[in-house]
Amino acid sequence: MISVKEAFQRLVKSDTPLDLSAERMVLNWGPAHPATHGTLKIVLELEGETIVSCDTEIGYLHRGIEKLAESWDYNQCVNLTDRLNYCSVFINNAALHQTCEKMFDIQIPPRATYLRTILSEIARISDHMVCIGPNCVDIGVLTPFWYTWDIRERAYDLLEFVTGARMTTAFTRVGGLAADVPDGFAERVRQFLPEVYKVMDELDKLLAANRIFNDRTRGVGVISKEEALSFGWTGPCLRATGVAHDLRIASPYLAYGDMVFDIPVGEHGDTYDRFFVRVEECRQSARIIEQALNELPDGPVNADAKQVVLPAKEAVYNQMEGLIHHFELIMHGPKAPLGAICHDSSEGANGELGFTIISNGSNKPYRLSIRPPCYYIFSALPRLITGGLLADLPATLASLNIIAGELDR
Repeated sequence: MISVKEAFQRLVKSDTPLDLSAERMVLNWGPAHPATHGTLKIVLELEGETIVSCDTEIGYLHRGIEKLAESWDYNQCVNLTDRLNYCSVFINNAALHQTCEKMFDIQIPPRATYLRTILSEIARISDHMVCIGPNCVDIGVLTPFWYTWDIRERAYDLLEFVTGARMTTAFTRVGGLAADVPDGFAERVRQFLPEVYKVMDELDKLLAANRIFNDRTRGVGVISKEEALSFGWTGPCLRATGVAHDLRIASPYLAYGDMVFDIPVGEHGDTYDRFFVRVEECRQSARIIEQALNELPDGPVNADAKQVVLPAKEAVYNQMEGLIHHFELIMHGPKAPLGAICHDSSEGANGELGFTIISNGSNKPYRLSIRPPCYYIFSALPRLITGGLLADLPATLASLNIIAGELDR
């Protein structure tokens, strides 16, 4: 292998141009690199500007979440899910406790069902904005970034208004939610939705027929539907290949069975399709939120299940039984049935997010396993970029929306 300095010295001393066509360079892309959008490492072998081979390495943001869960009770574990896909945290919260509720055989009340749906879709919109905004920057288009980041900030403002936190919300509980939404929530969300539609229309106008954007994304990072399925792809990346699979319709949960919305799909499975599938998904999320707000029922936000849900403060302050019940749940947490094994999946922002819990009858999971959508998508990166140009790697990688916290766990 020849260094840049040696190549320059040889070129200066020689009368003939230096031929580097046969030389190959090994390049470490990450784990600290602005175009990786996270702590990822990609080892590239280059022949000029062409990627000859690629190897992916994970584990640079490994927190041991699945092992830590064995020491935390079922309500405390929600804090661990905050550190998975930290761009759409509420979806992780709801997915974990949906699995817990299946294991505890608890049905959450209708209001909690609809609020979880609304907050999940707000989180999905913010996640897609974090994906496609920086993707534009990597391609060299700055203006759309400011449009997308404005929507992301507005989404975070709503989540902060409800939960008190912008990113790490930790707002669900086994049996429902930590609290009801504050007064004025519906009005603030209704003011947010027109902005979502407006920005999605602006992205269409700015980029859909933009020659530079099309040259940088069409036919770049292409994968067929058959290959995507063989890698275990789900979510927007799979739908960009033409597969109309969405768990919100294929296996409805929360209030999605009552909602009317479409599944956006692409045709070519390239970077362009992955970008605009997410743009259209934001419109569909806005449709879901609007319907859920119009049908939002009154009532409690926690199930009538004393074994897992804290009593009302009035009962804690005025009744001995309420005080005892409160202390038992705070000190020990709810106990799952002995030997129960439960799996459930939700449609995360990047695809199918699954949790498997095994119970030994205690107040903590005996084992917790997570099915992160990013893991399967990232495994196909060598297939997408080998044979392509180095300049196409940032555009392709950003279109996959790999979140290291979810990937490595």
